[in-house]
Formats: sequence, C-alpha cells, structure tokens
Amino acid sequence: MTSRFPERGRLPRTLHPGAWWLWALGLATAASRTTNPVLLVLIIAVAGLVVARRRGDAPWALAFRLYLLLGAFIVFSRVLFRVVFGGGQGDHILFTLPEIPLPAWAAGIRLFGPVAVEQLLGGLYDGLRLATMVVCIGAANALANPKRLLKAVPGALYQVGSAVVVALSVAPQLVESVLRVRRARRLRGGRQRGMRALRGIVIPVLADAMDRSLALAAAMDSRGYGRVGTLSPRARLVTGVLVLGGLVGVCVGVYGLMDGSAPRQLGLPMLLAGTAVAAAGLLWGGRQVRRSVHRPDRWRLGEVLVVCCGIGSGGLLYLTSQVDAANLYPSLNPLAWPELALLPSLAVLVGVLPAWLAPPPELSSPPAGGWDERRPASSGVPARVGGSAEGTAGLTAAGAEPVVPAHRTGGGGDGEPPGPPSRAQERTTP
Repeated sequence: MTSRFPERGRLPRTLHPGAWWLWALGLATAASRTTNPVLLVLIIAVAGLVVARRRGDAPWALAFRLYLLLGAFIVFSRVLFRVVFGGGQGDHILFTLPEIPLPAWAAGIRLFGPVAVEQLLGGLYDGLRLATMVVCIGAANALANPKRLLKAVPGALYQVGSAVVVALSVAPQLVESVLRVRRARRLRGGRQRGMRALRGIVIPVLADAMDRSLALAAAMDSRGYGRVGTLSPRARLVTGVLVLGGLVGVCVGVYGLMDGSAPRQLGLPMLLAGTAVAAAGLLWGGRQVRRSVHRPDRWRLGEVLVVCCGIGSGGLLYLTSQVDAANLYPSLNPLAWPELALLPSLAVLVGVLPAWLAPPPELSSPPAGGWDERRPASSGVPARVGGSAEGTAGLTAAGAEPVVPAHRTGGGGDGEPPGPPSRAQERTTP
C-alpha cells in the first residue's frame, strides 16, 4: 500500500525520473563500498523510507516489495552456497554435515562437511551487499516513471532506450497482474492457497502479460518506434563506434578506480576520456535524429537536491573507504563485531533527505483526509472535494449530486444555499 503523508504548502508533482535513478545509483555505489551489515541495513532502511514517502499509486510503485523479497532470496542463497561449498574454512565450527566424496578431478571442491561461523558470516555479508544494491535499483523502479524515462533518453539511443524502458517495466507490470488476478480470485470465492493456487494464478498472469506485450507492440508500431528513418549507414556506424568506445572507456575507468592495484592511467583519466567520447557520440548522433517531445520534463531545484543527496552519499562513503576502511569491512579472522563509525553513518543518512526535499508525488486517488490536504491554502487553486473525474461521474450516475465549489454557485460557504448568479455568469450562461 502507498503511504499517504499530507503536506501543506507544497504542490504535488512528478519528479524527473533521471533524478531518482541517479539517487538510487548513488546509494548502490555506497552499498558496494562496504560489507558492514549495520551500514547495509541502514541503506535498505533509507531506501524504504524514501519509497514510502515519495512513491505514487501507479502500478510500478508496487514493485518495491518484490525487490525486497528478491533481496531476501539472494541472502538466503549465498548463505546456503557457503554451507554446501564452504569447505569448513574457519576456527569456530558450528556443526558438521555428512561430506560427499568427489572424484580426483574435482580436487579443491568439498560438498558439505564442517560448517564454520566465519564462512556463514562471509556469505551473509556478501549476500547482504548484493541484496542492498538490488533494493536500491528497486527503489528507483518504484519511484521513477518508466514511460517518462523514455523521453529523457538521448536521441541517438532512442531505439535502445525503448527496449530498456520496456524491460524495466516488466517487474511492475508483473506485480500488477498478480495483484489483479488474486483480487479476481477472491471475488470469485477462490479458497485455494499455496501451491494449489499457483496454477490458477500463473496461467492468467502469463496470458495477461502476453496481451499487454501485444498491445504495447502495436502502440509503439503505430507511433513510429522501430523505424529506420533517413539516417545513413555511415552515420549509424560512427555513432555506434563513438558510443560503444566511450562506454568501454567508462567501464575500464570505473574498474581502475575501484581496483587499488590498477595503474593510475586506467582510473580517472580513462573515465574522463570515455565519458567525453561517449558524450560526443550521443550529441552527434542526436543531431541526426529528429524527435519531437511533448511537454519535456525539466530539471528544477527538487531534482538537483535529490541527485546531490545520492551522489553525496556514494561519494562520502567512497572517500571513507580510501581514508579509513577498517569499519567498512568487518574482520572475519579473527571474528569481530561490526562497528558503526560517524562518517559512514552520516554518508548513508544523506541519502534519506529526499524523503523531505523532494516534492510529494501526484496521486490518482485522494489521500487520507481528502485532496485539500495536498493543496496549500495560498496556491489560488480550488481544493478538490471528491476523488477523480471518474469517481464524480460515478456518483452522478448513481443518483447522488456532485459537490459544486462555492465559486461556481455563488454560495457563501458550507451549509449555505447557492446565491443568485453573478453578471459574468448571466452573460456566459446560455
């Protein structure tokens, strides 16, 4: 369920999807620089709080729970892998499982055997780090509108961007389909649970996914997606070489920065050179492609603050790993309790600021307490008393009279009968 946090004095609007993705990538970068379980759980809590306060009620906003379950499965699988193939590395043996003998060509691999605390904690730390990064990506999926993200893709990558946006919307649409099928089963009196209900849920979900895919393909084809256009083969070749070469340079530069033993030339210089080459390819290819954008999303103060929080969180934790990395990687030999230092904690807590700095999201259904809690009194915009337009139409069709604002009827206020129409209304009323 989407949490409702009425805020006075702030108009709801949709934040630029790129801002949410940059914020989430900053948190994921911070998670990749530590195996401290306290910091990783704190990052998950930060992402969950921001999602709870700033997600809307769109279908993709329901996918965050799916990523939490996926993260829990990742942690469980990594710990189970250490139990099966751990090899009993450690001094503190918890229990011993019957070992399965393997042939000589599989030397160095052990199935089951003694299970030590060190190997379980190692699997737990590694799995929790990967799960935290997955949860950060899930937070971006729950907060950012994938359809509006397509408009922010550079013109040179509009074909690739279409495929990426469709792929990112798979998980939210799957969650929506599962919820809709389960709701329909409850309305029909379905009492089966567990594995017995799986067949009655999977087949309708797959059929619904196929129908949605065909409808999306037809809609994209009718709007011109996938057309070749007038771009020459030479222009496509030059654009592809520049973009791919630049992205390879960026990957090598990131690897050089993260690997302390790599030469310095593979670090920041390669990263800057790759970014420059990729940007040149995108700009040159974008000029060759003509695309019209209806109401483009603009970057405002809220977007800048959200991006700064994400980049600041990842940058501060990266700086901490270069200065004092002892608290970021708890010792397994000898065993030591994870410690929470001040600077890494502040670096993670910077990422929670978008829960208050970002504007509240637009909702298609009224929040708790009515729409007037979402609108400031000094905005000059009349508060909505009912729900959406469909809800008002439904009330009228059912025989109830819709609530009409006082400025349309000429009434004095709540409980007062409508007054006579004004002269402007007499002139405009047929």
